[in-house]
Amino acid sequence: MRNLVYTQQLIKEGDAIIAYCPELDVSSCGATPDQARDNLRTAVRLFMEEAAKLGTLADILTEAGYDLTRNVLASPVLETSQGSLSLDGLAI
Repeated sequence: MRNLVYTQQLIKEGDAIIAYCPELDVSSCGATPDQARDNLRTAVRLFMEEAAKLGTLADILTEAGYDLTRNVLASPVLETSQGSLSLDGLAI
């Protein structure tokens, strides 16, 4: 059994929470962080199933940076963090 490890980024957009997987460029949303994560898991699973049906799953995973020779397909994302900078002097 192979497992896919993917990144989940949560973004607040109005009243919704957007969950995004940058490796695969897949997103979903929900009213709560947990719901958004669950919906993203479903979206990633459906994306994988459709790619497998089309015969493009290996190509997609390789292009996304996954090493297909391993049992656990670890995320190639090295870091997800926030940065900051001063907006002093800028008109907003």
